Amino acid sequence: MKKILITGSNGLLGQNLVNELLKKDAYIVYGVSRGENRNKKRGKFTYFDIDLTNKSELQNLIINLQPQFIIHTAAMTNVDTCELNKEACDRINVDTVKYLVESCELNDIHLIHLSTDFIFDGEKGYYKESDQPNPINYYGLSKLRSESIIKDSNIKYVILRTILVFGITNELKNNIVLWVKNSIENRQQINVVTDQLRMPTFVDDLVYACLYVVGNGVEGVFNVSSNTLLSIYDMTTEIANTFHLDKSYINPIPTSLLKQPAKRPLKTGFDLSKSFSQLNLPSHSFLENLQVFKNQLANSQKNLD
Repeated sequence: MKKILITGSNGLLGQNLVNELLKKDAYIVYGVSRGENRNKKRGKFTYFDIDLTNKSELQNLIINLQPQFIIHTAAMTNVDTCELNKEACDRINVDTVKYLVESCELNDIHLIHLSTDFIFDGEKGYYKESDQPNPINYYGLSKLRSESIIKDSNIKYVILRTILVFGITNELKNNIVLWVKNSIENRQQINVVTDQLRMPTFVDDLVYACLYVVGNGVEGVFNVSSNTLLSIYDMTTEIANTFHLDKSYINPIPTSLLKQPAKRPLKTGFDLSKSFSQLNLPSHSFLENLQVFKNQLANSQKNLD
């Protein structure tokens, strides 16, 4: 049986990975996060509450567990927080990766690392894995530095680059879909930019990519997202239409009016051809994924009733 250690197991991707892996008998699953285990599958996998930025604590755990794979989902992902607190961002997004790489080198562990479209400057869009990165905010820089640490090592690795990940968790953690849905349902006006273009990543597709890597021993850098480039404003209108919400609560604005601490790339999106051919990644539009999300949300609410 393969042993798999998931960092950030309380997060959106972490919870979905744990739940999917536990459906199969071929894996022993370990989860690492801060605080109490928030996954309802708590009796079926082993959970550790540790500080990933504590080098000795993290590396001793890895030595004791001896996993064949580490899926590193933990990160500081709030772009403005990273811009305003660079030291904390470095500890989580860069230093932790150094510690994981050292452990992977010493113990022959295959590392699956999650990265972002924000390593690019947004000047052209539809980025290939081989395109030259040029981050314009500190979050993007921290993720690029972590990629470089991995690429400069001697370990087996996969880097999965993502965009605006959304999906269902036990606690319905906030993401762009739930933010729009909950805001409009609560009759709150929301400002949404019209000049930022993205291809959101559905967590189910990201889980699929991770499991494909584990099952097939793939190595390299891959893009994972939906297949359609949309403005964030267009995404919110699709969300409103899908959930039959009042679009008058959506205020279209340019990015310049937000005055955020961190710059955002205007046009990202991915060329997915490599992932289609080498990961068997399914090709879905944001709207198709949104329909699946809607059904999952309905089922999760039924289970709570």
